[in-house]
Amino acid sequence: MRVSHVRFAARAGVGALTLLLAVGAQAHGRDRQLPQLTPATPGTLIGTCESLLGRLSGLDHTTITTATTVAAGTLSVAGTPVPVHCRVTGFMYQRVSPVDGKTYSIQFEMRLPVAWNGRFFHQGNGGIDGSVVTANAGFGGGALTTPLLQGFAVLSSDAGHSNAQGGPAFGLDPQARLDYGYQAVGKLTPMAKQAIGLAYGKGPDRSYFGGCSNGGRHTLVTAARYTPDYDGYLAGAPGYNLPLAALANIFGAQRYATVATGNPATPPGLESAFTAAERRVLANAVLARCDRLDGAADGLVQNTRTCQRVFDLERDVPTCAGARDGSCLSAAQKAAIAPIFSGATLSDGRRFYAPFPFDGGIGGGGIPFWEFTAPLVLDSGAVGAIFKVPPSVDALTNGPAFSLGLNIDTAYAQLFATDATYTEAAMSFMTPPDARNMNAVRERGAKIIVYHGVSDPIFSVADTERWYRGIDRSSGHRAEDFARLYRVPGMGHCSGGPATDQFDPLTPLVAWVEQGVEPGALVAQARGTGNRGGANADVPADWAAARTRPLCAYPQVARYAGRGDVESAASWKCVGPKGAGRGHDDRDDDRDHDD
Repeated sequence: MRVSHVRFAARAGVGALTLLLAVGAQAHGRDRQLPQLTPATPGTLIGTCESLLGRLSGLDHTTITTATTVAAGTLSVAGTPVPVHCRVTGFMYQRVSPVDGKTYSIQFEMRLPVAWNGRFFHQGNGGIDGSVVTANAGFGGGALTTPLLQGFAVLSSDAGHSNAQGGPAFGLDPQARLDYGYQAVGKLTPMAKQAIGLAYGKGPDRSYFGGCSNGGRHTLVTAARYTPDYDGYLAGAPGYNLPLAALANIFGAQRYATVATGNPATPPGLESAFTAAERRVLANAVLARCDRLDGAADGLVQNTRTCQRVFDLERDVPTCAGARDGSCLSAAQKAAIAPIFSGATLSDGRRFYAPFPFDGGIGGGGIPFWEFTAPLVLDSGAVGAIFKVPPSVDALTNGPAFSLGLNIDTAYAQLFATDATYTEAAMSFMTPPDARNMNAVRERGAKIIVYHGVSDPIFSVADTERWYRGIDRSSGHRAEDFARLYRVPGMGHCSGGPATDQFDPLTPLVAWVEQGVEPGALVAQARGTGNRGGANADVPADWAAARTRPLCAYPQVARYAGRGDVESAASWKCVGPKGAGRGHDDRDDDRDHDD
């Protein structure tokens, strides 16, 4: 990558989140000049918020239900008041399903600042959607800024179904599946831009899409399917292979069930297969083997790739000589757990989802939910009712029994299946059409920033790395022209874990899109006691409360410079190969699954 290898300058006030852009960051010469998008120009709301109710009444396929003023300070971000804005609510494309008889629509809210920065941000939400999340979400842990706080007009939606109607049961309706997968975005985007034009007298100059988890999936799907509509994409933990990841999590639950000492049909019983004490044993073993690979023993593994080569579960984790006592793993546990880390497989040994790296964050507080609760109560409904063809109603009535008894081979085939009712398979409607070819994004001058926790237990960072290498190859090793991937050591799913998980990826994305300023490393901060965005309970007691680290653009990694305060990003530098594919043998990594 063309990212400067520079020592990070110390910054005053480490409590305030900062980012550092690479030295000489103005875009330099390319073999072929790409378009440079122009900056957005501000605008001001025309009239009052309440007058919008009438002015927006003619939007296509849309009913506006409210338009009200939200006073400054009603919402806040880490103690900073959000300025006065309008909250507009409504719904689109109301219909009655011919399959389940329920009424569906795409519910949404828009928050329109009175003083507008000229930009539109489409907020992708997490999980299975189903509710209109407040259009004021941030990124990373304990966000110190949001698009709304910065003056964007922001849209949030339920993606075409309501959780009040039975959660994943919406998957019985084929159109609701498609809206959730991608079509709600295609319907909401022109409406939102039309509404912005009526509110301010001009449409948005620049449009952005972002979210984490399923919101990250939405982001990459949108980049592939609706390329002309957006200029910048911000994807956190992008589960772009979400159906496969959900099935892999069920695969993991079935492995855990073989060594559980409690009832595996309950989350606490499933967790008895791999207790908190045992997860700490594994985390400590990883740190003992890999922590110093980056030049400092600091409780973080920066050189993830090398760690996977040098760490050995069988050798480096004590094997219990007798009964399990929390200080070791039994031989049966190791046999059950190893395939979860190496990547879920079918009965013939073919791997259908990416491996999960060994990392110090395996002992984090967010791990148990995704490992032991989600496969029984979330992935069961998603795989059974939303993704499979045909769907399984029993997944809605007894999720644990469905997941623990599921035939993985059969379910895998059903993720790619269609029939007369469900004419598009989950691996079509939930994923980018060609995930590893984003050349259309590159050619129009748009940009993508992705971040992912190395200890994410539900969407593997290895899958995201593979995506990045794919777009690098398909662009002739020019991914750096338009995309950056930032791995966050120790971080779990979207935030948390023993990590420096507080950072701002939005500001550098806007600078890159609108000014051609290439992003270098981002400075991320730990959220110890007193953090403005909220303390992170996973931050170890022996860390500085405001520890900072550089998040390096993949495939580079952070390395201690050999002198200076180990707690400060100023003492670390980004090192490693230039280019995502060159000098990086990824042949084994890229045959994980047939998607």
